Amino acid sequence: MENENILVIDGVSKQYPDFALQNISFQIPYGAVMGFIGENGAGKSTTLKLILDIIRRDAGKILLFGRDNREGKELREAIGVVFSELNLPEAMNALQVSRIMGGIYRGWEENTFFGFLRRFALKKEMKIKAYSRGMKMKLAIAIALSHRARLLLLDEPTSGLDPVVRDEILDIFREFILDEHNGILISSHITEDLNKIADYITLIHQGRLLFCEEKDPLLDKYRLLKAPAQVLELLPPGAVVGKRENHFGMEALVEREALARIQLPENAAADPAGLEDIMLYHVRGGRHERVTA
Repeated sequence: MENENILVIDGVSKQYPDFALQNISFQIPYGAVMGFIGENGAGKSTTLKLILDIIRRDAGKILLFGRDNREGKELREAIGVVFSELNLPEAMNALQVSRIMGGIYRGWEENTFFGFLRRFALKKEMKIKAYSRGMKMKLAIAIALSHRARLLLLDEPTSGLDPVVRDEILDIFREFILDEHNGILISSHITEDLNKIADYITLIHQGRLLFCEEKDPLLDKYRLLKAPAQVLELLPPGAVVGKRENHFGMEALVEREALARIQLPENAAADPAGLEDIMLYHVRGGRHERVTA
């Protein structure tokens, strides 16, 4: 099974004085995109740093391409990384960036990099300090895709970008994943983007894994119920992920199969739930806990 996955995280834990990542396990098949979601401070960035071996795990194992992630530099060279901030001196330009990356990555492809610069309309001589946020993100993506990476680790790559630029960047990721030997782990708060590109969704909360599921069955699993509160009494235990009550009634995230077994009153409605709904109710609600509006 391990050789079917480009990334395996198995029982990984990391302890800090004020936070703990606890027994996290999930895997990304070759040719797939994993959306990684959770509130700020849930442990997403910690997980990415553990994959990159920037910090050392306390327990568990991490496999990249079937090998322990601490085995050798060549494994890290096969990972393209895009963080929410571009960590390069702003006095540099793209020409200087290419020379530096050529010294870091044995597989650096200058022609590929310059090709992305042309595609993104980024001038080689322009200093990074003159770039907009969108331009900086495009530069980071050009770097990540110019050293023969097979796995992309993306931390909020479309945050703060306008819809046109976001869609352009998602197209790049779609092209990358057409190669069935590649894979993507994308951490993002923009669930709309994940809905467009992700095959799987992993949700963590306060350092714990809440679920890891295929996206389409996950979306089909739940309905957003708007109804009088007493309707919940008709549902079996465990069918309600969370609920929100206000002066106008009640809204709840409910398992679709359980909902299909009851007759809803005329003043009730059950609509498809989005990724954001599913995340919020799992994180804030808990099973049968009240969520204040």
